[in-house]
Amino acid sequence: MAARAVPIPATMDGSGVSRYLREIRQFPLLTPEEEFMLAKRWREHDDAEAAHRLVTSHLRLVAKIAMGYRGYGLPVGELISEGNIGLMQAVKRFDPDRGFRLATYAMWWIRASMQEYVLHSWSLVKMGTTAAQKKLFFNLRKLKGEIEAIDEGDLTPEQVEHISTALNVSQNDVVSMNRRMSGPDQSLNAPVREEGGGEWMDWLEDSNESQETTVLEANELDHRRQLFADSLEVLTDREQHILAERRLKEEPKTLEELSQVYGVSRERIRQIEERAFKKLQKAMRAAHRKQREEAAAVAHA
Repeated sequence: MAARAVPIPATMDGSGVSRYLREIRQFPLLTPEEEFMLAKRWREHDDAEAAHRLVTSHLRLVAKIAMGYRGYGLPVGELISEGNIGLMQAVKRFDPDRGFRLATYAMWWIRASMQEYVLHSWSLVKMGTTAAQKKLFFNLRKLKGEIEAIDEGDLTPEQVEHISTALNVSQNDVVSMNRRMSGPDQSLNAPVREEGGGEWMDWLEDSNESQETTVLEANELDHRRQLFADSLEVLTDREQHILAERRLKEEPKTLEELSQVYGVSRERIRQIEERAFKKLQKAMRAAHRKQREEAAAVAHA
């Protein structure tokens, strides 16, 4: 199949990041049904407008992820541009029939694009880019924070061993990477570059989830809860109760306790539980398939 071009959103220069962040908020988030229909239109009919809507509705997600890479001292606008390329690759390859949201799938492509850009741009890491080295580069700071290794000097042997084990890399690689990434203490008000470009304070990471990410996750959770609740209706009251007591409680009841409630053997309770679980799985798959078919029908109407 010939390669298909995905519409490219407007890029921005370093001075226009704030304006860009304001402008992308005009693009509305998509409901699961809207996203599914647009993805089908793009995948099956090369509908460029559908692809454009899929891309623009997720630009805020790219910007949110880009903020997590500000600590490497690279222009946010360039990080966002690289992330947008990853987003477009994700849209191009996204298969809505697999049952998950585009945001979940696109995150991997967005992060991969940004990480490649950071690795090729950050002067202190002009080294090999194996999977292990990438993992070490992007996780060393976090692990040092977890073990309170706040000094910029060499790590202790115990700290090196802990990080080496956690990331499954050699201790020599840990020592080498830490020395590359360590440097003299600087004021948070010191400029990032001699020619300007902001202060280090500007690059501190905001660990809070964005409103857009929260909404996406809440919509996905609500959708799954509703699907589960609807599917429960195929079970009898006894099956619902046994399944809930055995698999949905923080402290599940034992087979013995439920056998006394219903006056049957423990083996019979186990059989009812297994049968109810299989019925529920079948009903949820059928309901999900029906939703996809209905969305596809609307998209083709």
